[in-house]
Amino acid sequence: MAAQKINEAHEHIAKAEKCLKTSLTKWKPDYDSAASEYAKAAVCFKNAKQYEQAKDAYLKEAEYHTENKTLFHAAKAIEQAGMMMKEQKKMPEAIQYIEKACMMYMENGTPDTAAMALDRAGKLIEPLNLEKAVDLYQKAAGVFENEDRLRQAVELLGKASRLLVRLKRLDEAAVAVQKEKNMYKEIENFPMCFKKTTAQVLIHLHRGDYVAADKCVRESYSLPGYSGSEDCVAMETLLQGYDEQDEDQVYRVCNSPLLKYMDNDYAKLAISLRVPGGGGKKKKPAAAPEGGASGTPAAEEEDEYEGGLC
Repeated sequence: MAAQKINEAHEHIAKAEKCLKTSLTKWKPDYDSAASEYAKAAVCFKNAKQYEQAKDAYLKEAEYHTENKTLFHAAKAIEQAGMMMKEQKKMPEAIQYIEKACMMYMENGTPDTAAMALDRAGKLIEPLNLEKAVDLYQKAAGVFENEDRLRQAVELLGKASRLLVRLKRLDEAAVAVQKEKNMYKEIENFPMCFKKTTAQVLIHLHRGDYVAADKCVRESYSLPGYSGSEDCVAMETLLQGYDEQDEDQVYRVCNSPLLKYMDNDYAKLAISLRVPGGGGKKKKPAAAPEGGASGTPAAEEEDEYEGGLC
């Protein structure tokens, strides 16, 4: 079967070369037909699992589409060449081809196709290289944003933000989540703004910036429905516990269903959050029972004070 497909591929290549020949009656190469034959050859090589030869055939197809000034089809062929690299587990080369195809899609005036290809490339590289995936998702988001397709843009920004958290690049994650929140506000998806405020608070507290976390909640009071919402109450309680170094209160909020069932990267931020110093529950001053209750901080302070007067 494989040998038959390889022979078939070579037949298509021979036909393509014939299309490119000129003569007294044929002054111009037939680039369109040559591209078509190389496309058929590429499919034959792919079916025979000859991925390197399939890649070369797709690149030839792209070359002749470019000669014929059909950039969209050239870009498609280059993207397919990238997929042949993926089949060979050569991911950096695969991504290079897909990025080149995206530039051609942009040049052709089809930015949506470019953004979708960048998104696909991000998914391919994510298991191997988170930094590159962030770059691709952000580029794709930028293309959609330029086209005023904010729903698609914000979805891709969300992917980038979560990976920045995973990479512990929290300063960049804070900026990215703020951008997401602004976009959700623009398209009036306020429940998602609430979720992004929670993500911001967790990121800022992990950065050790209580003031920034508190500011995010205060700014969100202007969002319709936020004040008094479950998200709002949880963040106010969390910030209070964090400020008062009440480890128990912080633990309760961070392990509540509201935070535990966030996207995995944010849920991990929640369950790993500790108050400054990592102390236990802050004891609230309480009136000592009659007769003096030894062992409470308040009682100890009173005893010291009395000893000082004597």
